[in-house]
Amino acid sequence: MSQIAIRGRARLLGDNINTDDVVPGRYLNTDDPVELATHLFEDFDPAFGASLAAGDVIVAGANFGCGSSREHAPAALKQRGVACVVADSFARIFYRNCFNIGLPIVECPGAAAACREGERITVDTAAGRVKLEDSGCELQATPIPAFMQELIAAGGLIPYVAARLRAREER
Repeated sequence: MSQIAIRGRARLLGDNINTDDVVPGRYLNTDDPVELATHLFEDFDPAFGASLAAGDVIVAGANFGCGSSREHAPAALKQRGVACVVADSFARIFYRNCFNIGLPIVECPGAAAACREGERITVDTAAGRVKLEDSGCELQATPIPAFMQELIAAGGLIPYVAARLRAREER
């Protein structure tokens, strides 16, 4: 299994970004990620949501993804093409939901304070390293365990299980 290396443009957010900040609750009558992605950060900061581009890395403070336990928020981020979320810490259910849908996230205390908006960032998920390319700052993050990297590589829990079942049937 290969490690996941991510390179992108850092997009900064603060502490306690909840799942309703990511996708407002009034849109949760659908589970279509394409539709949900059109409403990212709509009430929180519409300019931020509209400016997110494929390959961007969200860098946030503490407790990212607090609030509801719905998978809508990580699904919308993944659909928009967010390559990774790096935060000081994550709400536990959001953390697991991201892996379940195949969105890489990395806990890295101090990343939000050290990073500048738009800075080039490289995330080595296996080693748990976050490098801020413009400033040269390197931070130690929590490495993503091998099993969780397999979930991401497969595209999430459901594709991972489906592939395992197919492999079992082929034996």
